[in-house]
Parts: sequence; C-alpha cells; structure tokens
Amino acid sequence: MDAIIIERSAYEELQTGFNSFINKMKAMANRGTDKKMGKWVDNSEVISSLHISLRTLQTLRDNGTLAYSQIERKIYYKPED
Repeated sequence: MDAIIIERSAYEELQTGFNSFINKMKAMANRGTDKKMGKWVDNSEVISSLHISLRTLQTLRDNGTLAYSQIERKIYYKPED
C-alpha cells in the first residue's frame, strides 16, 4: 500500500469541503420529511376499493384519468386521487 502525505492546510480544506457536502446531503434528505407523504396504495387495493377490473385500472392510467407513480415494476396511487 502506498502512503500519501499532504499538508495540514490541504487536509483541513478537504475535510471542510467533505463536511459541507455531508451537511447538504442531510438537508436534502430531510427536505422530503417536512411534507406529509401520506399513504400510497397498490393495484390490488385500488381494484378492491373501486370495484373495477385490472384492465379498467390500466385504461384509467393509460388515458390519464388516474395519476400514479411507478417504482421499478410496482405501481402506486395516492388515495386522494
């Protein structure tokens, strides 16, 4: 393993920049927690509560009647929509 020697001032500058980066990331992570995320429901919950078929639900998504979010292959809906 190679050892790299740097001056104290360069190390402190690097450490200050890194701490600033960490603080910005923490602020970004906490920004979403200020808002109420609410509950999200999946296809099966929507189908059972609206008494519709899976194909009807697909049609509602396709024509923009029902808003949704997709994470990988899973689709979620806000109950208020």
